[in-house]
Amino acid sequence: MFDLKPKIRVMTREQINKVHTDALLILEQTGILVDDKTARTLFQKAVGASSEDPRIRIPRDLVQWAIEAAPSDIQIYDRLGAPCFELTGSREQDAKFGIGVTNLHYQDPFTSKIQPFFRGHMKAAVGLGHALDGFDFISTPGIIQDLPPETADLFGVLEMMANTTKPLVMLISDWDSFDPALDLCEHLYPDLSGRPFVLPYVNPITPLVLNSETAMKMASAIERGLPFIFSNYGMSGATCPITPAGTLALLTAELLAGLVYSQLLREGAPIILGSLPAAFDMKNAGSFYSPGTLLLNLACAEMMTFYNIPHCGTSGSGNGWGADLLASTTLCINHLTSCLGNVGMVPFVGGCFDSLVFSPELVVFSDDLIRQSRTFTSGFSLDDGNVGFEDISTIGPGGNFLMSGLTARHFRESQFSSTVWPFLSLDKWRGKGEPPAGKILKERTCELLETPKAPEDQKEILSRGEAHLASRTSG
Repeated sequence: MFDLKPKIRVMTREQINKVHTDALLILEQTGILVDDKTARTLFQKAVGASSEDPRIRIPRDLVQWAIEAAPSDIQIYDRLGAPCFELTGSREQDAKFGIGVTNLHYQDPFTSKIQPFFRGHMKAAVGLGHALDGFDFISTPGIIQDLPPETADLFGVLEMMANTTKPLVMLISDWDSFDPALDLCEHLYPDLSGRPFVLPYVNPITPLVLNSETAMKMASAIERGLPFIFSNYGMSGATCPITPAGTLALLTAELLAGLVYSQLLREGAPIILGSLPAAFDMKNAGSFYSPGTLLLNLACAEMMTFYNIPHCGTSGSGNGWGADLLASTTLCINHLTSCLGNVGMVPFVGGCFDSLVFSPELVVFSDDLIRQSRTFTSGFSLDDGNVGFEDISTIGPGGNFLMSGLTARHFRESQFSSTVWPFLSLDKWRGKGEPPAGKILKERTCELLETPKAPEDQKEILSRGEAHLASRTSG
């Protein structure tokens, strides 16, 4: 009753209804472009349009049916089959964080050099995410560059499965590798659909295009009984209207279109919806996250709560040139507001240079930041036992509470709690040679990479997976 737990709400019910109405209007009047013939046929049967017309206009009653058909709660497991966390659109939830995503380069913390992302980097990145308690799942950290394109994604998935037991968000851009990657997962874990720990991630083409590969990936995931993430990426002023209101309405319309298609494929199919709203720099022709786009992230989460659909948002990664002040500003805002709002999943932590480069140091920094954010949002109790009337009365004016009973019971909770940086006075800092904060972060990152905590069955998973991929190649 007297627990204080801070939360953020950015929209009123009236404003939520306005965004919903705007999104329905876009779907009814403008519609979406559907590239895939099979998908068009499904839509045609539902809306009565010609299957030859790639533009599908979706009526609001069909949207409402899909909202009511989709499940509001999805249980996610770890690789060993134990319940890990539940995603929900029906009530308040704690944000779940993950590393990633599909970077082409790797910033080596030992040398600070940026190099192509290799298979060894996949192992190191996943192992780092496995070791850090702040992260709840692992998204595909990079695209392997030292293997042929036709096998790189498959070995990437294998390295992810072997080097963590945490749930996986699987991003594969090439359709030719998508089904084989799921085949590999099912070969290693035949009960994958019964205890799902792999979440395929798919996205439409903004604005308002359900492209063929995305439609086929959705169909494949649903056929296999897997929950999946349908997320869009919009740049205000480029692929979305430049105003926040226009961006939110358009991205919401796209998500609702994906929701409708998922339920047309199979009523009750589990789906997670969300957006990566970004800004577009007209001068430099690049995208970035800003305080305004992170506000849109919270608004999107509230729209999904309105629909009772589990949510997947943005990490705020991408800004910055490594684990620097530029990156930390956006990450601080994103991680804290994600914990304060009703954000569901927060994938893709660890990218910099517009998500082209994976930075292990940024992952370690974010782990510390996530812990601090969760501590902040855990709040505190106002009940009489925590006020300490007896201690206050006994100690009285002018005393101190260093040896009080309440201090003895709670002092561990109030200690400086960074997992990276020690608490140093000026004298102690000088005594250690005046180390820059970045040096300590680098040392902590290198220490974690040099002492990986691999799952006990790592070698077994690699052996069985490599044998499966070899038989597929020879066949």
